[in-house]
Amino acid sequence: MQSVAAEMNLSETAFVLSADDGFSLRWFTPAVEVDLCGHATLASAHALWEEKVLPPGQAARFQTRSGLLTASPDGEWIDLDFPSTPAEQTTAPDGLLESLGVTTAKYAGKSIFDFLIEVESESVVRSIKPDFARLSRTGARGAIVTSRSASGEFDFVSRYFAPAFGIDEDPATGSTHCALAPFWAERLHKTDFLAFQASSRGGVLRVRLRGDRVLLGGQAVTVVRGELAV
Repeated sequence: MQSVAAEMNLSETAFVLSADDGFSLRWFTPAVEVDLCGHATLASAHALWEEKVLPPGQAARFQTRSGLLTASPDGEWIDLDFPSTPAEQTTAPDGLLESLGVTTAKYAGKSIFDFLIEVESESVVRSIKPDFARLSRTGARGAIVTSRSASGEFDFVSRYFAPAFGIDEDPATGSTHCALAPFWAERLHKTDFLAFQASSRGGVLRVRLRGDRVLLGGQAVTVVRGELAV
């Protein structure tokens, strides 16, 4: 699986196998296996419905390294039920802010996976140009940089960098929003958000905090079908 993911050279490649109670699901970057991934779970559920492995409307159940995850269709959206992974405030390690090109952080924290850095504005988020070699040595899966949105369309924006895991910048990352949801719930005094990941491709996520779970809403479309020759 790791060799196939390296050949695909995408942020994550998902592998789905039938199991007694749904499916087993594993995710691999080009470099390592990861514990939680949103958009590859979204794509997996979409493929199961598109290929009629699951009937339309039936929730997909996935056994993963992060426990049971479900995906349910909701009109043009797919809702993922993921665990919340709140960050705890900490001191940014030496070199982290410098590797991101950030001079001042309003907040620095760390979830079980990533560092979480809040900056002053959306323009700062969008202008970041990390030193990926230096960032890969900071001792975590990656770094999330976030701020309130400058527009009325979205509640907050973010970007995500994980060069140590073979991903310089991920275009849209469901798992990071498991930390962003409780973070922004505390600051915006609400639990339902529309978020934008400000990568070059961009990604819109519907995010809802429900206790110790986060419901992530996204959309998927089939762009290619093929056969893998091994």
